[in-house]
Amino acid sequence: MNNFFDLRFEDLEDELHGLSQPGFRAKQIWEGIYQQLLSSWQDFTNLPKDLCTFLEGRYSLESLNVLDETTALDQQSTKYLFTLADDNFVESVILRNNDRITLCVSTQSGCPVGCVFCATGNFGYYRDLTSGEIVEQVILLSRLLNKEDEHITNIVLMGMGEPFLNYDATLEAIKRFNDNSGMNIGARRITISTIGIPDKILRFAQEGLQVNLAVSLHAPNDELRRKLVPLAAKIKITDLMEVCRQYIKITNRRVTFEYVLIKGINDQPQQAEQLAALLNGMLCHVNLIGLNPTVHYPGQPPSNQAMNAFGHILLSHRIPTSVRNSQGSDIQAACGQLAGKVRKPNKVK
Repeated sequence: MNNFFDLRFEDLEDELHGLSQPGFRAKQIWEGIYQQLLSSWQDFTNLPKDLCTFLEGRYSLESLNVLDETTALDQQSTKYLFTLADDNFVESVILRNNDRITLCVSTQSGCPVGCVFCATGNFGYYRDLTSGEIVEQVILLSRLLNKEDEHITNIVLMGMGEPFLNYDATLEAIKRFNDNSGMNIGARRITISTIGIPDKILRFAQEGLQVNLAVSLHAPNDELRRKLVPLAAKIKITDLMEVCRQYIKITNRRVTFEYVLIKGINDQPQQAEQLAALLNGMLCHVNLIGLNPTVHYPGQPPSNQAMNAFGHILLSHRIPTSVRNSQGSDIQAACGQLAGKVRKPNKVK
């Protein structure tokens, strides 16, 4: 069974043309799936029954299955564990904040980057998701929200995986989110988070999208970053900063730098000074995030006082900075905590 969400609109048009269906059928189906959030072909009352039967036998509208659902005590965050068609799995999170509902979705099952403090990295890498599997996370969660008369406002691609190591599928998913005849999520309400793959950042800059870019930095120098982010052994911070500056020049959009603060490791005043020097003059914003503890890493978050002191140093150098409150840490749904409850045998070697 094919996953419908792997289809582009043009593919659907070609399929229907081959079936001698009128041209408007593709739009009817597209709107039914992406706007009305229909989950069964038999729910399409505006399609011929024989076409519904054909589509039902060819394309699945529910290739993801909810294996587990956990809601935080404050009811503001809910984490979902999905099984994929091949029995691998991914996690996604609904984050509520006043009038904003953000979906945090995954681009890979597991993650190959291996940040030492990240549960997903410790878990390992299984495989890339298809564009349809990325899109379907949003569709499925949108259906669930719709039942409560709630609607998504933002999407962040910062769940399991490194989006730029699954570039083509991630980009196709973003275009599907942004499609004004489909989900119609504004580009500026979509954020892609990367550990910082220089050639992919430059490629992304050329796409002409208004999507937000967040780069996970976590250290102000190469020596420390290599210890925290194994992939960084191949990427010098100076090279990464140069690419970010080129991205800003090409797009005229700011870059957000995510910086997980770990007590006694990367939270010292001199490291804040180093970070300020690194970002001097750049159109950027720094998000400081206290480490969300996991069983895989012994580190601890700094005190609120230490985090604020680090932020004040950046602000004194005119680096826009905020301390981010991580939602869902009590259900292992916050930054760096997504790892699933079960392991599967089909790991990529």
